[in-house]
Amino acid sequence: MRVLLAPDRFSGALTAVAAARALARGWAAGAPDDDLVEAPMSDGAAGFLDVVAAARGGTLVPATVPGPLGEPVPAAVLHVPGAGGGTAYVEADQVLGRHLVAEPDRRAAATTGTSAGLGALLAAAVRTGAGRVVVGLAAAAVHDAGAGLLAGLARALGVGGFPDGFDRGGTALATLPPVPAEAVPAVRAALGGVDLVLALANDVPLLGLHGAGALLGQDPAVGPATAQELERAVGHGAAVLERAAADVAVARPALALAGGTGEPARTRLARQEGSGAGGGAAFALRLLGARALPGAEVVADAVGLAARVSEADLVVTGTSVLDAAALTASVPATVGRLALVRGVPVVAVAEAVETSRHEVAQIGVSGTYALVERRRGRPAPGPVTPVARLEERAARLARTWST
Repeated sequence: MRVLLAPDRFSGALTAVAAARALARGWAAGAPDDDLVEAPMSDGAAGFLDVVAAARGGTLVPATVPGPLGEPVPAAVLHVPGAGGGTAYVEADQVLGRHLVAEPDRRAAATTGTSAGLGALLAAAVRTGAGRVVVGLAAAAVHDAGAGLLAGLARALGVGGFPDGFDRGGTALATLPPVPAEAVPAVRAALGGVDLVLALANDVPLLGLHGAGALLGQDPAVGPATAQELERAVGHGAAVLERAAADVAVARPALALAGGTGEPARTRLARQEGSGAGGGAAFALRLLGARALPGAEVVADAVGLAARVSEADLVVTGTSVLDAAALTASVPATVGRLALVRGVPVVAVAEAVETSRHEVAQIGVSGTYALVERRRGRPAPGPVTPVARLEERAARLARTWST
């Protein structure tokens, strides 16, 4: 029996690559005669580069760029050779991730933090000569509508036109003056014919009641009052940027989740699904003509997941939380749908399972299993570490599903 192991990352330090290996060790203990294929997955968030590198190889190009509060942070671009200069992959979490900011600094990062480091990292990706640049974007510590990204990218590419202080954070956008008409077109021109693709880990808009700013208000370190102030400031800044880019942003596909068609073209870009990813970095890159797609689908294509699913008798996927949101755009949903049309059964392992069998069946998942079972409301006795728990669960699954 051939078993494909295609998990996303779990919480903490358990990456998708490490999770796939743990599943393989556990499954081998329970069904030693099975043929196991590891295919770690990602939705574009943390671990994005590791997953693509595991499947495609390539060269990591190191770079040191500004972090959320301007401090230098180490990062890298993955360049995979190919036609037209190949593809360069960028993981925004390396420079914008919340793990880079200590709890006492979260408010400062949200209000004055900058995405300029991502702009510098994008410039490094362009310098690899790749004809296509894929940017993985998830939640971020900053919330500046990508203004810092545009300024940082312009500087790194030797392009002028943006006012001084353009990368001072979201709050400063409240007084953002009109941007020179040539600024955004000059950045787009400097990118040449590079095809920008966004692999979005979430579909949160930049503005609105359910936007990225509103979500910031749920963080006690930020609070609703600060979030409302940011919403007003970012709303003004986004409007200024949209006007400046009116002649640049071409008709590109917006994020369209399974079963949906995306938002109407007349909707302001800042209110469209996915524009709030990366603290609004997705918004800024869309202004430059980037295509925005669900991250798990982008990664599935990059690692050739469909072909691997076709060769399998069973697929095992996994994630930290399997809830209602995961039924639309997530690694388990993407894996499940690919398997469903090929008639391959899928089982999913999660730290928390918050869906019913009927709900997951709609995305092609035949069974769900919690990483830690609960008895009478309490965790059942078992291994302490997440890796050991995953190995144990995989061994038990093998004894149930292996034929």
